[in-house]
Amino acid sequence: MDGIDETTRTELEAAVFRRLVSHLQGRTDVQNIDLMNLAGFCRNCLSNWLKDAADARGLALSKDQSREHVYGMPYDEWKARHQSEASPEQAAAFAARAEKH
Repeated sequence: MDGIDETTRTELEAAVFRRLVSHLQGRTDVQNIDLMNLAGFCRNCLSNWLKDAADARGLALSKDQSREHVYGMPYDEWKARHQSEASPEQAAAFAARAEKH
């Protein structure tokens, strides 16, 4: 992003992250395994990356806190409300891709 100062770039990237998280919170019909199979990342990945960024800055952010931020509710609550059992096809596709990660 030529011509954009570092602070503005960071603000734009933060806005994109917030929009992505909001979008995923609204798309509870999209399972994490589908995201992993199609895109190679899921909501858990985003929450892990958020925690990694906090850790790198020496900020206290637990795994549960980072997941709640990404999911918009406690992770166990999201799983109970929205997560379905993976189909054999989904699990097989995930297993095939997992070797590439």
